[in-house]
Amino acid sequence: MGGLVTRIAVSGHRGFTPEVAELIYKAVRAELEPYRGRALVGLSCLADGADQLFAEAVLGAGGELAVFVPAARYRAGLPDQAKPRYDALISKAASVHQLDHEESTSQSHMDASVAMIQAADRLFAIWDGEPARGFGGTADVVAYARKTGVPVTVVWPDGAYRD
Repeated sequence: MGGLVTRIAVSGHRGFTPEVAELIYKAVRAELEPYRGRALVGLSCLADGADQLFAEAVLGAGGELAVFVPAARYRAGLPDQAKPRYDALISKAASVHQLDHEESTSQSHMDASVAMIQAADRLFAIWDGEPARGFGGTADVVAYARKTGVPVTVVWPDGAYRD
């Protein structure tokens, strides 16, 4: 392993159909393949959609998870169907970084993304290339990463779409 750890953060869309989720999961696994067998840490907020798919792919590649929780009430704001996966993934995390925010807001989400980028060697953006639909969206996170010199890998397989 050489002792070097690669830290990859994730930002991406939410609310995929099962078919699109499968396409994205396979594409993320393919992007992670060069890191298999190396020291890898995936940085994620574990939101539904891209964050959880990325976290599962990192674990599947033999990596560790570092979870960044944007706010004390973050989990409560997740869709009910995403909470069991969130709970399972956070229980497997090697580290959990809790931000100081109480409420789960666009600002707390962007602050968590900034913290991840500051700790990352690379960003995986599971992104359709479109502008953010609200402050702190994937386009904003990509812009911050690029501005600070963190390399960005855009993952958006053929056939992927979002609502």
